[in-house]
Amino acid sequence: MNKTFFAHVAAAVAALSAGGGIVVTRFVIGETDPVSLALYRNVVSIICFVPVLFFIWPKHKISPAEYCKIAMLGVLFFGLFPWALNASLQYIPAARGAVGLATIPIQTLIVAAMFGRENLTLAKLGAVGLAFTGIAFVFGVEAINLTTSEYLVGDGLMLLGVFCGAIYSVFSRGTLMRHGPLFVTALAMVFAALALFPLTYYQSGNIAFPLLSDKGWLAVLFLGTVSGAIQFSLFTWALRWLPPTTTVLYLTLSPISAMLLGVFLIGETATFVLVAGLAFVLTGILIGSGILPVLAAKITDRSFRPALWLRP
Repeated sequence: MNKTFFAHVAAAVAALSAGGGIVVTRFVIGETDPVSLALYRNVVSIICFVPVLFFIWPKHKISPAEYCKIAMLGVLFFGLFPWALNASLQYIPAARGAVGLATIPIQTLIVAAMFGRENLTLAKLGAVGLAFTGIAFVFGVEAINLTTSEYLVGDGLMLLGVFCGAIYSVFSRGTLMRHGPLFVTALAMVFAALALFPLTYYQSGNIAFPLLSDKGWLAVLFLGTVSGAIQFSLFTWALRWLPPTTTVLYLTLSPISAMLLGVFLIGETATFVLVAGLAFVLTGILIGSGILPVLAAKITDRSFRPALWLRP
């Protein structure tokens, strides 16, 4: 087995843990608030990075401008993004939130095209249309029902968080390549925690030791370790051996794991509307990435071998 195979596995595990993180957030959000939970999650992740910080710290000098850029990226992706995700899950089920999270590749494509980072072809436009058809299919049913206004608030917050993730994906690549993904991730989390600290104090009036149940503490530890430090480490390691588009595609596994865990752990229901909407989203992402046409061509090719799937 080569490193490419393990990179596929790492990307898949990272995506599945992201789906698990949504379910766990939905479980624990009732014991705290979105800002505080984002802070606790970052603190736990930072503690996980401390033992390896010496080994991942760049040997070259980093300019003040680069530190400022890492700080802005950190506040955006590890501050605003988790806050919006946490806040959205106060209003919507985990599986529904995961469908919104699955639009990250499509939103990233749109942002990249807007800023000239990637060409928006006819096939990609079709993919965007399919993905947002799925979003409209899932969200539209509740949008016409005045009794589900909370769902609309949750949907908007989730899509806002995903948009922050899309901006980070487009504009962070150069920084990650220059200074190393693990170092940038760890330092960005520190800046995000520093930004969330005064907000938590302002909201609660003090920064006290969080009063959580035993299950609540386990949830926070999971979010900071498995769905925090480990998830981002696996994902950035996969980026080293796979093309970015291939790696990001694995994020479409998040809704699947979120649906299954939501059903089995917290008693949520995977409705037909939700599953059908997810099918539209996944199809759009696969077409937009170019994976589906290539895969179809390989299947119809007599010389096709399954092992070729693992090649980047």
